Amino acid sequence: MARLATLLILLAAAASAQPRVISLDPALLAQAKVRAAAGDPALAPALARLRRDADKAAALKPLSVMDKTRTAPSGDKHDYLSLAPYSWPDPAKPDGLPWINRDGQVNPASREGTDHQALDRLCGTVNTLALAWYFTGQPDDAERAVALLKVWFLDDATRMNPNLTYAQGVPGRSDGSHWGIIDTVTMIALADDLGLLDGAPAFTPAVRDGLSQWFGALAKWLTESKNGLDELSAPNNHGTWCHAQAAAYALAAGDRATARRMVEDSRRLIASQIQPDGRQPLELARTKSYSYTLYNLRAWFTLAQIGRGLDVDLFAVKTDDGRCLRVALDYLAPYFADPQTWPGKQIEPVKAPDDGLATLLRQAARVYHEPRYEALLQPHRPALQASRLQLLWPAG
Repeated sequence: MARLATLLILLAAAASAQPRVISLDPALLAQAKVRAAAGDPALAPALARLRRDADKAAALKPLSVMDKTRTAPSGDKHDYLSLAPYSWPDPAKPDGLPWINRDGQVNPASREGTDHQALDRLCGTVNTLALAWYFTGQPDDAERAVALLKVWFLDDATRMNPNLTYAQGVPGRSDGSHWGIIDTVTMIALADDLGLLDGAPAFTPAVRDGLSQWFGALAKWLTESKNGLDELSAPNNHGTWCHAQAAAYALAAGDRATARRMVEDSRRLIASQIQPDGRQPLELARTKSYSYTLYNLRAWFTLAQIGRGLDVDLFAVKTDDGRCLRVALDYLAPYFADPQTWPGKQIEPVKAPDDGLATLLRQAARVYHEPRYEALLQPHRPALQASRLQLLWPAG
């Protein structure tokens, strides 16, 4: 009883010390932190794995856009550069130009000498270190995260320019495309990391202000440039994720008006992307239809969580004929335990149980107060016990 009383007091204190996250639930994170500190066995495997991951992350040297061997057509290495991953040399042309699209098939050459993989590594590493700092309070984790952020985003000699003009170029066709904006979806987690790192000695006001200004500049580019506007108008997952990115980065810069406008504008995509039975036709048409159906739904849940902090409830949006996020989840849910039974085309195998879908089921169980979503997870708890799901979206 004494331990329970202590835990309740700590949980109450946590409610007033919630992190300023954007795409996560601040109250759940604060509660998970208290539970982890109190030795909750349900969180122990995930916490131990996070610690191992953070220790490995400490070995990563700082990454920069200056490291790539190619240079953007602008001639400025500070400009982000990537090539369209599904584009391949045309075998019918002597020089292979222009490259042609093979949906779902990644061309290894598209990864050579560009920034995409380095950015993904940076985002994953910083997120691991920021979470480790938040849950364990070890200053070294925050110091390493801040060092990585400063090199990629802030230091004059190595910083990335806040634009994606040359993302996913296609040799022989374009220097960059609006589709390339999807490359930076992983930076949404960085917007959350700014809140997780609050209170760390290394995360000085100058660092926070510098990062906020950088994300604000990117949000402005996304909402005003031709590529950004074209991507916001994309009818499929590209449009959904661009709205999520613009909203997250605007919030990271303290621009709630732009963030709210992005979330509100995304409402129109629910009716056009989701059928009354929950199907997402534009994603089902892909060669990796399961992966893209889930990918777009992840974008929607990210947007909806951002919206909750702006008093916009996308989780509750429902058209007269029943199109909504919940019905889209219900369409996917039966394949959580065994994605191999998915009836659509899927040229790459999916891990079972799918922890990406598990996260959405856990979120939905809380948002909709629907126990059947959590019930789908119960038989697979041993396989998921060390997943970050347990820390980011802990079971009630």
